[in-house]
Amino acid sequence: MTNIRTIATGLLFPEGPVVLQDGSIALVEIARGTITRVFPDGRTQVMADTGGGPNGLAIGPDGCFYVCNSGGSHWITEDGILRSIPSDNYYTSGRIERVDPANGKVEILYESCGEHALRGPNDLVFDRHGGFYFTDLGKNLARSHDHGGLYYAKPDGSMIVEVAYPMLTPNGVGLSPDGATLYVAEMDPSRLWAFDIIAPGRVSKLPFPSPHGGRLVAGLPGFQGFDSLAVDAAGNIVLATLYTGKITVISSKGEIVREIDTGDPLTTNVCFGGPDRRTAYVTLAGRGELVAFDWPEGGLPLAFGD
Repeated sequence: MTNIRTIATGLLFPEGPVVLQDGSIALVEIARGTITRVFPDGRTQVMADTGGGPNGLAIGPDGCFYVCNSGGSHWITEDGILRSIPSDNYYTSGRIERVDPANGKVEILYESCGEHALRGPNDLVFDRHGGFYFTDLGKNLARSHDHGGLYYAKPDGSMIVEVAYPMLTPNGVGLSPDGATLYVAEMDPSRLWAFDIIAPGRVSKLPFPSPHGGRLVAGLPGFQGFDSLAVDAAGNIVLATLYTGKITVISSKGEIVREIDTGDPLTTNVCFGGPDRRTAYVTLAGRGELVAFDWPEGGLPLAFGD
C-alpha cells in the first residue's frame, strides 16, 4: 500500500495499540516495560511502568487499562530488528494487571487460574458483559516451551476460568460483530480458530480431532505466524502476520480477503480509529514504529473506551 504513514519511531517493541478519546494512541513497549502514549505529532509520553513484558492492552468498563504481562524476555537487535530470544534468566511471572491511566498505578489482578500459574498472557478483548477473554501464549524458555490456553476473567479480580486448553502459542483474540463468536489466533502454526459462545466465559466445543474444541477458520502456508488481531465492521478478522511482514485479512468463512505488506517481519498488532474508524494503526515492533493507513471497511467498535 502506498498510503502508509509513520506516526512514531524509536519505540521498543510496540504492541497493543488503543485509540484514546483525544486521538492519541496508548500502546505497550514490551522491551521497555511501559505503557506509552503516542500523540498525533509523534511525541511520546510514558503513562505507566509495569516492568516485565506488557503485551496486550485494552480499556475496561472502569476506564482503566488492562494489561496482559508476559513476565519479560531477553531482547537482542540483529540487522536493525529488535526481537526476543528464549532464555530462563529474564522472566518474572505472567500476570494480568490493571493500570490507572490517571496516575500510572499498577495492580496485579491474576497470576494464576486455580492451581495453574499464568505463564505468558498475551492479548485480551472485553465483551459487552464487562468481562474479558485473554490468551496465555506460554513461555519460550531455553530448553522448553509451555502449552498455552484461553481464559475468561472479570475486571474486579473476582473470577477467572479456563475456556480452552491446550493451545499452541495462542496470541490474538477478538469477538465477532454480534459478540457470538470468539476468534483466537495461534502464532507458530498460523492458524485461526473460532469458538461459539454459549455464555460469558463458556463456549461450545467440537470433539476430537479438534485439539481444544475450536473450529478451524483458516491457516496460512509457508513460514508465517499470526500475532494479535482485530475485527473490522464487515466481520473480517484482521491479523498481524509475522515473518512475512503483513496484515492478513480473513473473512469469517476462512477466505483471504487481502494482504498488506508492511515491510517489518515483526508486525504485531492493529487497531482502528479516526472518522468512522477508517484509519488502521499498526505496530511494527521490529523497527519500533507506529504507522497508520486508510481502511476501507472501518473498524469494529470496542466494548469500552471507543
